[in-house]
Amino acid sequence: MNIAALYDIFRQHPSVQTDTRKLKAGDLFFALKGPNFNANQFAFKALEMGAAYAVVDEAVEGADERIIQTADVLATLQELAKYHRQQFTIPFIAITGSNGKTTTKELVHAVLSAHYTTYTTEGNLNNHIGIPLTLLRVKPDAAMAVIEMGANHQQEIAGYCVYTQPTHGIITNCGKAHLEGFGGIEGVRKGKGELYDYIRAHNGTVLAFDDYDYLHNMSKGIAHIDWYGTKNGTVTGHVKQGEPFLKVGFTQGTAFKNITTQLVGDYNLPNVLCAVATGRHFNVPDEKIKAAIEAYTPSNSRSQLIKKGSNKIILDAYNANPSSMKLAIENFARLHAGSKVLMLGGMMELGEESLEEHQHIIALIDNYTWTHVVLVGGDFGKVNHRYQYFNTSAEAAGWLKAQQLQNAYLLIKGSRSMAMEKVLG
Repeated sequence: MNIAALYDIFRQHPSVQTDTRKLKAGDLFFALKGPNFNANQFAFKALEMGAAYAVVDEAVEGADERIIQTADVLATLQELAKYHRQQFTIPFIAITGSNGKTTTKELVHAVLSAHYTTYTTEGNLNNHIGIPLTLLRVKPDAAMAVIEMGANHQQEIAGYCVYTQPTHGIITNCGKAHLEGFGGIEGVRKGKGELYDYIRAHNGTVLAFDDYDYLHNMSKGIAHIDWYGTKNGTVTGHVKQGEPFLKVGFTQGTAFKNITTQLVGDYNLPNVLCAVATGRHFNVPDEKIKAAIEAYTPSNSRSQLIKKGSNKIILDAYNANPSSMKLAIENFARLHAGSKVLMLGGMMELGEESLEEHQHIIALIDNYTWTHVVLVGGDFGKVNHRYQYFNTSAEAAGWLKAQQLQNAYLLIKGSRSMAMEKVLG
């Protein structure tokens, strides 16, 4: 079956599922497979559960006209997403970066959806499976689409652009993330820059943070650039207040002078400026931009401020790399509090630089005075330090419970695999 014929079926059943546990009646089931699973085995089960069709790439026992045979289910899913994308002439805004891309995506979506019917990536479905699924969820009434792209090696973003075909691109930053896969910081810039490469080749537009010199170099040759920053750009602003939540003062490009967010951390300033600049770029009224950002509440362990008894907790445990860890620690050090507790999980996918980067974090911690410092797992167990260490977040949770802390401020951060949110019990 060719993609056009499959798309006709999709138009009749415009809901795609890859997990039988989440299947609804009328869904199209795509039987993906990987090193540890093979959904081809569940094709008939999916039909029994109400799927309209099942797309497979292996022979399955039995015969059913609702079984659609393809050479490669994943490739077919991506081709279908591309075909669907090509039915739209609306802006498709792609967002990538080492840090802050999910928060930026959420803020940009909040601003645009205040004025336009806007679809975006759910959660962090930002990979070779999640992006096609996101594209296929864009309905005919869409006026805008915001697509998050994650990557841990070169040519990954380039591959996503083939079927996303973005008209606008945002690189939040290029930091020390996934160094093992990208091959160092220059490799990170090259990999993230694949989004700019696509925009450049297709006469698109980028929105970029003026303060980062490397974005100026990476964006050379792109005709349409909308800069935002602390000093230069169509929208400029600065940190006006850092605690308990970030308050941004604006000096250019907006009718309003301030936005008080529900985000923790000065490092969210570029994310807020990006959302405002994007809103202004697409002519969202200023009052809607301000209201949307002020109403946005972070979730999923990203820059969340939690009150538990007399304690305040900054839960930023969704992910961590040397760049984001440094910013989080420095921001936490600036906060006014009598008792500060650091609970940090190991940073992953750093390759040969991992031990050195973990030692750099130890050196940074040593610059400040803390009530307690707790390090958990990963290469924190292999470097020299004088702090409390546990192998797992569960062990750290036991320590925290035993402390019976009162009137303390805690920063909890670590890579996703460390599950540092579990220290809260």
